[in-house]
Amino acid sequence: MVDLHTHSTASDGTLEPAELVRKAMDCGVKALSLTDHDTLSGLKEAAAQASELDMKFIPGIEISADFSPGTMHMLGYYVDADDSVLKQKLSWLREGRDRRNTLILQMLEKQGYPVEMRELEVYAKGESVGRPHIARAMVAKGYVGNEEEAFNRFLAKGGPAYANKERMNPTRAMELVIGAGGLPVLAHPQTLDLNSTELADLLAELKEAGLAGVETYYFSHSEEEMFLYKHIADDLDLIVTGGTDYHGPGFKGIELGRGLGGMMVPDEVVDRLEEEHKARSGS
Repeated sequence: MVDLHTHSTASDGTLEPAELVRKAMDCGVKALSLTDHDTLSGLKEAAAQASELDMKFIPGIEISADFSPGTMHMLGYYVDADDSVLKQKLSWLREGRDRRNTLILQMLEKQGYPVEMRELEVYAKGESVGRPHIARAMVAKGYVGNEEEAFNRFLAKGGPAYANKERMNPTRAMELVIGAGGLPVLAHPQTLDLNSTELADLLAELKEAGLAGVETYYFSHSEEEMFLYKHIADDLDLIVTGGTDYHGPGFKGIELGRGLGGMMVPDEVVDRLEEEHKARSGS
């Protein structure tokens, strides 16, 4: 069992990096990647725990990229957790998150739902603080019944408490991943809001800039979407990858390695990633 898209308390997950690895082992996951939002801070702890448990671990990252009409996230696999250039740019992205958080809290207060920045510290245990932490604070204060309601009513794109943030050009995001020794992979193409022709054109363009793969297996992708993404990836000779986007127990009913129950990432995905990584790195 493989899961190449997970989050820890280093960003907006609820399990510590080492705890996440232990949970994955208990769930039968044999190969795991930690892909926290805009931070590398949890990778060493997770890698150390995976080594102790003899689990295959791929250090990862998920970077917010500038895109319209939908939203784009770029995954990076095999990134060097100590790469100074990548760390500097990720710091810039986190500063943008902080500015957005301030705007969101100001809008919530105007609408009668005050949340103070210090209250987020209860939920944000890492250096990357974002909307999920605000949603958890809103649940705790009784403003909404759950995090999903917080997003649907207030925090989602177009919502009354939504604020945009600084994002990185997709090509620049890939350059940073590659510069840190990693493989860039487009996350959950479903969120791009593109038709099949537009998506194929975009992926062809991104491949020219260094894209290595497409996240095809994902908890919210339908069978039809997965078939489409795999077809386009195969046509472009891109690696098909997948993961659950696990954030912790109870989050949207997602289980490590299984998504909502029926999603399974083929083991050979890891083999293809390893082969491509060795080919690009010359090792």
